[in-house]
Amino acid sequence: MKHITTLIALALTLGTLVPLAAQTQMTAKEKRTQTRQERKIAQQKAREQLYQDAVRTLENNTFVLEADRLIFKRGRSVSVSSVKNFISMANKKATVQVSFDTPRPLQNGLGGFTVEGNVSDIRMKKDKKGSITYSFLVQGVGISAQVSLTLPQGSNKVSANISPSFHSNTLTMTGELVTQEKARVFEGFKR
Repeated sequence: MKHITTLIALALTLGTLVPLAAQTQMTAKEKRTQTRQERKIAQQKAREQLYQDAVRTLENNTFVLEADRLIFKRGRSVSVSSVKNFISMANKKATVQVSFDTPRPLQNGLGGFTVEGNVSDIRMKKDKKGSITYSFLVQGVGISAQVSLTLPQGSNKVSANISPSFHSNTLTMTGELVTQEKARVFEGFKR
């Protein structure tokens, strides 16, 4: 009788402990799920903040597009260094620099060209989906081109289409739009 009472007490104890163990496993799984959701929310907030900063830089006409990919007229693309390939605008002046990884120093000393010009005809419009199109005309000694930037909703990733006035060799630069203060670019010689 004593053994039967002990066995019943043991069964009752195990019966209550097994669901508790299962509940703690569910809690750990829920915690992992919750931390994933928190990370996704934090990443979404960070992307939204980058988008707001990008919109603010466009509105202030002081920005830098750090390009990491160049797409040429016929669709050929090449990955490039964002430090040496950029479009910047400040004080109604724009600088466009394109540099390739080549052993020859070319025009700007970095393997490409750097041109600067005065900015005019700035236009900014937002479509129904929230994407922003920002365009301007830049004219200087070495450049005369229409530049059109497209900023999709919720990101600071930009595509810039450069259409020269004197020939049809268009160039598209893709990369991140950042403020002048956060820019990590190295400017070559201007000619």
